[in-house]
Amino acid sequence: MKLHYYPETDSLYIEMRSVPGTQTREVADGLNVDLDADGHVVGFDIEHASARLDLSTLETIALPQPSPKVA
Repeated sequence: MKLHYYPETDSLYIEMRSVPGTQTREVADGLNVDLDADGHVVGFDIEHASARLDLSTLETIALPQPSPKVA
């Protein structure tokens, strides 16, 4: 999973899988989900992220990987 923040559009993209999305659906105002050809979730796009979320911290709890990668 990867998080991408774009300050020029104030959007946060949460990439769940590294495959191309083939369709986008708006599931709530300012929240879009990208799906692959089989209908599996590829990622979420959150518009106006800084107004909707606290972007100052990132916390992970109980990840199944013993050693997560840090970019």
